[in-house]
Amino acid sequence: MNPASLMSRPRRGLTLRARLTCTTVVTFAFLGGGLLLLNWLSVRQLIAIHRDLLTPDSVPSSAPRPTSAPVIPSAPTGPAHPPPGSVRSEATSAHSFEDFKRSVLTGLFTHSLILLAAFTALAALLAWWFSRRSLRRLGHVAEAAARINNGNHLGERLALTGPHDEVGRLGDTIDAMLERLEQSFTAQRRFTAQASHELRTPLTIQRTALEIPLSQGRVPAALEPALRAALNATTRSENLLASLLALARGESGLTTARPTDLADTVRTALADLRTEITERDIHIRTRLNPAPVTGDPALLAQLTLNLLANAVRHNHPGGHVHLTTGETQSGAWIEVTNTGTLIDPTQIPALFEPFHRATAPSIKGAGLGLAVVRAITGAYHGDVHAHPNPEGGLIVRAELGSGGGFRGCDGA
Repeated sequence: MNPASLMSRPRRGLTLRARLTCTTVVTFAFLGGGLLLLNWLSVRQLIAIHRDLLTPDSVPSSAPRPTSAPVIPSAPTGPAHPPPGSVRSEATSAHSFEDFKRSVLTGLFTHSLILLAAFTALAALLAWWFSRRSLRRLGHVAEAAARINNGNHLGERLALTGPHDEVGRLGDTIDAMLERLEQSFTAQRRFTAQASHELRTPLTIQRTALEIPLSQGRVPAALEPALRAALNATTRSENLLASLLALARGESGLTTARPTDLADTVRTALADLRTEITERDIHIRTRLNPAPVTGDPALLAQLTLNLLANAVRHNHPGGHVHLTTGETQSGAWIEVTNTGTLIDPTQIPALFEPFHRATAPSIKGAGLGLAVVRAITGAYHGDVHAHPNPEGGLIVRAELGSGGGFRGCDGA
């Protein structure tokens, strides 16, 4: 699966900050509820103990007794009964005590619930605030990593400040990884550029050695097809090396920055491909509005030429190509629409990979056209998008920024 799609794929569920807050609040509410229950049971037990102490049976036997008096026997009048007034007084006292107990416990429970709800809300606010402070640096790591990934700019570093905690060690590890990746990619690009440059000279000599005898007619008829095949192979090799050099220069970033108008680069590209356009009977439509951008004119011309060449070569005879340029708040854009075979949307990301062809390999080109477009667009603070043309073919839009940080390039 494409890593870019994994980065942009929406994820369901709560954020880490929300999960930390919910965990803190639920833990606080659970412990607070347990404390409330224990408090309620303790008060209830205390009230029961004090009630037992207040009953007449609990009076100590050592309490002073009234002085004895002569006991005068009385005639039996039936079973002894307490005075009615005393029974009514004890019943009233017990009822009043139960009302008091119920009132105290109910009031305690109600007030405790209100306090628990208030402190739970306060705990939620404090947990949200503390989690934001704790995860702020982690958010900086995620934002910087996404910016570096989208911009394809390995020269940028997180450079986290603050305590050397887990987040700090994570930032240092990512910076070290970016350092190694930048060194590896820089060495690869340098090797590609140097190898391509060194191979151009022998190929030029070889092409010249083949062209001179062919142009002078000093080649036997039996050998002429073989020499022309060798000349065509040499020409294709030179074109491949030129594309590799353009790719290496585009991935290396800015070298020369001058004001350039994409509309002018489109006119130059049309002139360069005029013969091929005529041979394939391609109908060109243009709407060239001013599109000023600051960049290397040679690379911008290569970008436009590759977009137009891709639209012409991956088209059917008698097809159409529509070129449009315009200006944005931060730079300029160019859009190329061509007809041709229907393209599966799932194959579009692969079109921006080097040496990939969506159609027959017999079509002229090395399969580096859109890869060079992506590299140049990314180097000049831009992005490139492509989607299938409903009528067949492709719609490619490249946006270039005039300055600032890398905005990224998306091959899909």
